[in-house]
Amino acid sequence: MNKKFFLKGFKDAIPVGLGYLAVSFSLGIACQRIGMNPFQGFLISILNNASAGEYAGIKVIEENAGIITMIAMMIVANARYLLMSCALSQKLSPDLKLGHRLLIGFDVTDELFGLAVSCDGYLKPAYFYGAMCSSVPFWAVGTVLGIIVGNLLPRYIVSGFSVMLYGMFLAIIIPAGKKDKVVLGCVVSAFLLSGLMEIIPVFSGISSGFKIIILTLIISAVAAVCFPKKEEEA
Repeated sequence: MNKKFFLKGFKDAIPVGLGYLAVSFSLGIACQRIGMNPFQGFLISILNNASAGEYAGIKVIEENAGIITMIAMMIVANARYLLMSCALSQKLSPDLKLGHRLLIGFDVTDELFGLAVSCDGYLKPAYFYGAMCSSVPFWAVGTVLGIIVGNLLPRYIVSGFSVMLYGMFLAIIIPAGKKDKVVLGCVVSAFLLSGLMEIIPVFSGISSGFKIIILTLIISAVAAVCFPKKEEEA
């Protein structure tokens, strides 16, 4: 493992970890509401680093639904990560071994994906591992804190915490957009089309996860056809 890339990934993901700490705090409140103790909350977050997926899973547990319902809900809530994994695979060296690919695939979150694809050249596994070690513990610890003290804080403070993650996300996409006009066009298009999908009635019954998938497929396909990237630039 390359120490230099590991430390760089660890450092770059510290803002991600702080954002996770804030967001997972509210997740801990949801865990506490259905009777989970701090250890259970820690375990569910350290093994499943996905906000929408965890919220969906907690809801299924709260309703005492069966395992088939849980599996179906997880597939729907986390389907967008299949697309992210396919995109991220293009950033990996063709010679990278399966073990590294599986470990990287374990934690393809929105934010770590953004950090990974913004790297120049092929993604170094050590960089991604450093980012994981810097961010995943915050997610689990935030969940534990939410279970222990979350209900003691005013609701508006807990809601305000989640804004931090959006600010961190902007810090990831803005530099990439300034460097590449194609990326900037994709980002702006995603914002505009996402807003339109919220107000167009035909899309009102579609989950947010599937809306992300639809937009990702359309925007990425248009960008790939109109602005193809040469293999040697990866």
